[in-house]
Amino acid sequence: MLFNSFEFIFAFLPAVVLGFACLSLLKNRALSVAWLVGASFFFYGWWDVKYVPLLAGSICCNFLLGRFIVSLGVGTASGRFARASGIVGNLALLGWFKYAGFLAVNIGAATGIAFSVPNIVLPLAISFFTFQQIAYLVHVGRDGDTPLNFADYALFVSFFPQLIAGPIVYAKEVCPQYAAATFGRMTRTGVVVGLTVFVIGLFKKVTLADTCAIYADEAFGAIARDVPLTVVEAWIGALAYSFQIYFDFSGYTDMAIGLACLFGVRLPLNFNSPYKAKSIIEFWRRWHMTLSRFLRDYLYIPLGGNRSGETRRLVNLMTVMLLGGLWHGAGWTFVIWGGLHGAFLAINQVWRNICGSETVLSGEKSRVARGIYWVLTLVALAVTWVVFRAENLEIAVRFWEAMAGLSGPLGRQMFANGIFAYQDPVGPWFLVLLLIVLYAPNTHEIMSLASPALAEKGLQGARPHPFVWKPGCLWGIVVGAMCAISLMRLLAPSPFLYFQF
Repeated sequence: MLFNSFEFIFAFLPAVVLGFACLSLLKNRALSVAWLVGASFFFYGWWDVKYVPLLAGSICCNFLLGRFIVSLGVGTASGRFARASGIVGNLALLGWFKYAGFLAVNIGAATGIAFSVPNIVLPLAISFFTFQQIAYLVHVGRDGDTPLNFADYALFVSFFPQLIAGPIVYAKEVCPQYAAATFGRMTRTGVVVGLTVFVIGLFKKVTLADTCAIYADEAFGAIARDVPLTVVEAWIGALAYSFQIYFDFSGYTDMAIGLACLFGVRLPLNFNSPYKAKSIIEFWRRWHMTLSRFLRDYLYIPLGGNRSGETRRLVNLMTVMLLGGLWHGAGWTFVIWGGLHGAFLAINQVWRNICGSETVLSGEKSRVARGIYWVLTLVALAVTWVVFRAENLEIAVRFWEAMAGLSGPLGRQMFANGIFAYQDPVGPWFLVLLLIVLYAPNTHEIMSLASPALAEKGLQGARPHPFVWKPGCLWGIVVGAMCAISLMRLLAPSPFLYFQF
C-alpha cells in the first residue's frame, strides 16, 4: 500500500488515526500499542497476505531469542553463541530470499554446474526489518539491555510508517517512547506537525520526483532500445534520475516521519540535504543516514574501522561499500555501484590525508574551492546513479559512453515524441531543482521548532533561515496548496524507488 495512493490517504490512514484517537480517550497504553501492531500487519498484508506469517515468524523468533540470550548471561560463551546464531539465522533468511537466485546463476556460470533454484519472490521490507532485529540482538547480547515485552517489540519491528523503507531504527530510540505512560494519547500538536511533514513529503514525491522520472525513464529506455543518445541527452537523463531518487527518497522519509508524529513517535532523521555535500564522505553522512549508521556500527567498526592503519581503513571502507551495494539489490550493477562509492570514499580519504585536514573537502573558506568540490561530488554521484538505475551492466556502459560523447551525433534530436526537444523547458526545470537542493532549507530545518525527528546534536544543516514553520494561516495556506497540487497528481501513483530493496 503506497503512501501516495488514494486507498492509503483516504481509507487506511483515517481509519487508523480515528481508532488510535478513540483509544487515546481510554488512556490505555497497551490497547494503543496493540491497535498499531494490528494496523501495521494489515498494512503489510495488503501487498500479499501470504508473507504476513514470515514477518510474524521473524518477530516471534527474534523476540524469544533476545530473551534467551539475556537468560544465558550477557558475557557468557553460551550467550555470545546464541547471539551469533541469531545473527546468522537472520542473514540466512535474508540471503535465501534476496540472493539465492543471484548466487546460483553466478556460481553456475563460473563452474559450469547448473543449479535449480525456485522462483523466489523478494518479500516486501525484508532488508529493513532484518537489519533492525539484528541490531536488537546485538544490543541485548552485548549491552545487556532489558528485553522488551512482546507487544512493544512487535511494534518496534512492524510500525507501518517505517516498515517498508526505513528509517532503520534501533530499539533504544523508539521503544522508550512506546513504554512511556503518556504513549497513546493523541495531541493536536502532533497531528498538525505530522500532517505538515507528511504533505511536504507527498509534494516532493508526486510533484518533483515523479516529474523527473519522465525524463529519466525516457533516457534509460532509449538506451535499452539501443537508441544512441547525445552528450546533452545522456546528461539530462542522468541528472533527471539523480533528482528523481533524491526527491523520491527524501519524500518517503518525510512522509514516514510525519506519519509517526501522528501517533506521538519520533523516528530518527534519515535525510539531511545530501546534495549540499562537498565530498563523498559528507554525502554518506547525509544520505540514508540510518543505513550509514548501521553499516558503521555493525560492519565497519567490527572490521577494525580506522584502528589498524590507513591501508586497513581503506580496505574496510571498500568492503563496507561493496556489501552496502549488495544490500540494495542482488545484481552486479549494485555491487559496482557500491564499489565505485568505496573507491570514491578511499580517494576522498587519501586526499584529506595529503592535505593534512579532515575538513578540506567540506570546510574551505574559498567559495571557488567549495564550488569545485560540490560540482565534483555531484558529477560523481550522477555517474554512479547510472549503474544504480540501469537494468544491467550493458545498459550502464552504453549510458556512460553517451555521457562521454562516444555515441550519437552531438546535435541530433532523440525522441520522435519530442520529450527531450530542446524547446522544452528542461534546463529551467533542472535549474529550479538545483536551487532547491543547494539553497532551500530541508524539512528538518523548516520544522526545527517542532523537532519531528530524532537528530544528533550539532547536526550539519541546522542553520537559521527565514522559512521556519509556525502554526498559522500563512503556513496553512502553503501546506494546503501543496496538498491540493499533490492530490491532483495521484491518479496513477508510482511506487517509491526504495520499495524494491
